[in-house]
Amino acid sequence: MKLDRKKDISPKYLLLTFTIICIVLLLLSYFAGDNLAFIRKYTAKIVTPFQKGVNEIGLWTDSKLENIKKIEELNEENRALKEQLEQSRREATVYQNRLLELEKLQKLYKLDEIYPELNMTAAHVFSKTSSSWFSEFYIDKGRKDGVFEGANVLCGEGLCGIITKCYDDYSRVRTLIDDSSNVSAKCIPSSALCTVEGSLAVYKDGFLRVTGIDRAAKVSIGDKVVTSDISDRYHPGLLIGYITEVSNDTNNLTVTAHITPACDYNNITDVLIITEKKATVLED
Repeated sequence: MKLDRKKDISPKYLLLTFTIICIVLLLLSYFAGDNLAFIRKYTAKIVTPFQKGVNEIGLWTDSKLENIKKIEELNEENRALKEQLEQSRREATVYQNRLLELEKLQKLYKLDEIYPELNMTAAHVFSKTSSSWFSEFYIDKGRKDGVFEGANVLCGEGLCGIITKCYDDYSRVRTLIDDSSNVSAKCIPSSALCTVEGSLAVYKDGFLRVTGIDRAAKVSIGDKVVTSDISDRYHPGLLIGYITEVSNDTNNLTVTAHITPACDYNNITDVLIITEKKATVLED
């Protein structure tokens, strides 16, 4: 059977009815006095549990609202802490980058102290060739900074390469590991002359090859190899590397050595450029 919605009692009429009942009960309580005490007694038995339940519901609701408020406060605090953490991470990254830059400058400063008699300028590497290693790369210094073609380039603990092309604001560097590189050098302390030959194939194992060492010279593992005085392109005494292996040549007159280079050609970021041209002896 369907409910006839036209006969439903409107909520406003129910509210009016309960209001009238409450007013009547109040009037009866006022005028009747003690005659209605028994009514109040039985009414209390009904109303008191109901009121208690309402109070408990109210307390429960207040506690839940308080919990919700605390949760919102915790969420807000969590968001603030996350922002602080992110800010701290950004600051830590900045500090780490500054520390790395400082370490690079300290290394360059130490390298500059090794050759105090030479004037130098620092430069930053901004590009390199497609080789896996730094056989050729570009730096952000050029003619305007006193750089010239043939200027010696230092990195790590010693010689890195030479400027092969110079522009106003930048230059190209060819390093000692490039296949076209040849450096006139000598071994220390024996002073035996030799040639450091560039070879990417040899550097694949982390070495540079040194050829033409006189077999009679006393060359040992750990000896230094530096640029020689007779080199027409490099300042004398620049460290190239340390001998790690020596082998006799088939001609029984010379020996070949492998050296560990003074520069790490796997990762070059900053270099020093000698801004003085090598002094040459003029013949009469």
